[in-house]
Amino acid sequence: MKLLLEKDESLKLKDQEVKDMKDKVLRSYAEMENVLARTKRESDNTKKYAIQSFSKILLDVADNLSRSSSVVKESFSKIDTSNNSDEAVPLLKALLEGVEMTEKQLGEVFKKFGVEKFDPLNEKFDPNRHYALFQIPDPSKPSGTIAAVVKVGYMLHDRVLRPAEVGVTEGGPVEEEEPEEKSSKSE
Repeated sequence: MKLLLEKDESLKLKDQEVKDMKDKVLRSYAEMENVLARTKRESDNTKKYAIQSFSKILLDVADNLSRSSSVVKESFSKIDTSNNSDEAVPLLKALLEGVEMTEKQLGEVFKKFGVEKFDPLNEKFDPNRHYALFQIPDPSKPSGTIAAVVKVGYMLHDRVLRPAEVGVTEGGPVEEEEPEEKSSKSE
């Protein structure tokens, strides 16, 4: 009987050890699954945003192309074509078309890799997406509205690659937040 009780006690200890080991194995498995998921997420983010610094450098190129296009268009519109005897007009027109095609192609490459331009004119100022350079007194628009865009902004997927540089209105009516409007109606 004593031997049977000892064996029974020993069996209970072994069962408890098996349960403990099983619990440790399950916890280790869960931890490994978490590590794999976290590693995959980090790997995906690394792939998704790997071109961020390269893209930032190219934004200046895009800005210069845009400025070139604007200057050539402006110059082209001022030329008097009636008394132009040389090839300046066709050359200027070809230059303008080439600059515009290059600008369009760069935009398509940006889009392919998740870089999107945004022009926030007349939007409400958002410090996460915009960089305010100056204020413009304008009582006709609500305070905090973007009235001028010095440099457009760019997004890389869902991240701000470069905030838009803007001028913001002041002196107009203050726009209320929606939750505040609901609470003021109930009072």
